[in-house]
Amino acid sequence: MADEQQFIHDGLQRSQIDEFFSEELGRAGYGGMDVAKTPMGTQIVLKAEKPGMVIGKGGKNIRKITTQLEERFDLEDPQIDVQEVDEPDLNARIVADRLANALERGWYFRKAGHTTIDRIMDAGALGAEIVLSGKVTGARSRVEKFNRGYIKHNGEPAEDIVDHGQGVAVLKLGTIGVDVKIIPPNAKLPDDFDIEEDANPEEIVPEAVEANEQAGVEELLEEPTDEELEELRETEEAGEEPAEPGEEELDEEVVEEVIEEETGDEESAEEAESDQSVEEELDELEEEVEQEAEELMDEMEGDEESEEGEE
Repeated sequence: MADEQQFIHDGLQRSQIDEFFSEELGRAGYGGMDVAKTPMGTQIVLKAEKPGMVIGKGGKNIRKITTQLEERFDLEDPQIDVQEVDEPDLNARIVADRLANALERGWYFRKAGHTTIDRIMDAGALGAEIVLSGKVTGARSRVEKFNRGYIKHNGEPAEDIVDHGQGVAVLKLGTIGVDVKIIPPNAKLPDDFDIEEDANPEEIVPEAVEANEQAGVEELLEEPTDEELEELRETEEAGEEPAEPGEEELDEEVVEEVIEEETGDEESAEEAESDQSVEEELDELEEEVEQEAEELMDEMEGDEESEEGEE
């Protein structure tokens, strides 16, 4: 089997197994699974709100599920490990199933949505979003959203940090899709930062401290002395602009030489522009002459063709 087909086969098999567990373990609070193939067989980790219902009395239910996995999905020696969900209100899959069941029992969608998202935030989530889509109240389908806190919708954080779960509520008017996204309390987002008080910069960023010392940043940040302040005050009263640090008076001869060089550069630039304009005019004249010659040739050819036609 080609690699592309193998990826498609594994993804399809995974979704089918997930759907199977959702149907079989709905009452136990199914919260998702992880599948990993090992040399000893297929390792499956189940997350459930009530692990006792998944295992069953004397392990009867778990043996039944293992047998069905071998027969329906052709898995080699499946090994199932059941883990309890510590906080069900922070598991998106469990929350979506609960909300779908509440809608099927007749809860008004606004009350159910606000109550559910409040419970998620009270559990310590950094952010949550609930989307209900379908025939919520009338014959026309629409989408209702409930947001709290901070949520990521795209990029790597949306795939790795955000817990995503879906559920379906079947009503008389039609089905309603339930989509839940939760950011757990201890999630580390890329734009998070910490502020350290009373920290020594030399210990944290020694390279930046060395660069600042070489650039003389500390000297620029030092406060001016009393003598420097008096000099600045005197220059301001005299109406003169204070000299910048390191600025020296220039010799008049040097200034004249610089001015002469600048004027010479300007004249050379003007001469270059005039030469360029003359060349452009010559090019235009050549183009006009060529065009007129082509028109004359066309007229002569047309006269010759007309004389031949008369003969």
